[in-house]
Amino acid sequence: MQGIAGQGPQGPEVWIRGPVAGPDQELPQPAQGTVTARRFAWVATHGGAGTSTLATVFGGHDAGRNWPRPEQGDPASLLLVARTHATGLRAVSHTLDTFRRRDVPPGLDLDAVVLVADAPGRLPRQLAQHAKEIGATIDVYQVPWVPAWRVGDLGGEPPRECEALARLTGAAPPSSGRRGPR
Repeated sequence: MQGIAGQGPQGPEVWIRGPVAGPDQELPQPAQGTVTARRFAWVATHGGAGTSTLATVFGGHDAGRNWPRPEQGDPASLLLVARTHATGLRAVSHTLDTFRRRDVPPGLDLDAVVLVADAPGRLPRQLAQHAKEIGATIDVYQVPWVPAWRVGDLGGEPPRECEALARLTGAAPPSSGRRGPR
């Protein structure tokens, strides 16, 4: 006999998420799968954006200024790259409009924009505002000025400010105790 609604003969009814085994049954085991790092193509929105450097430091496919070709084995996931100067920010905005109009090869997936510092220090207000507007439409990762990269020293760890980008790309994140090159 059931007394209070929601209570069975041995007490309150308990809802358990997932399969429940009976006394003589085994629970099914979760499927074992392997997770592979997502592959990205770095696509420059203008010349000199930094795709070669980023591909070397973080891994991935350097597509340069060309659309990747997934049918030929290139990654379909894109990271658009631009410098933080006025020309670079305009170029990335133009490329985002191209995606919005769907005027890109089919099968490409835009994941984020990577803005690479064009000089040391803070951005002027007007450029910072343009970068903020871009960030309102898509995820933006900022890469600081790295003097060592300028002279071709791409070894070592990426700057600490790139930790989120390193996680996204599957690159080893910077050590917590060491600051990256500045």
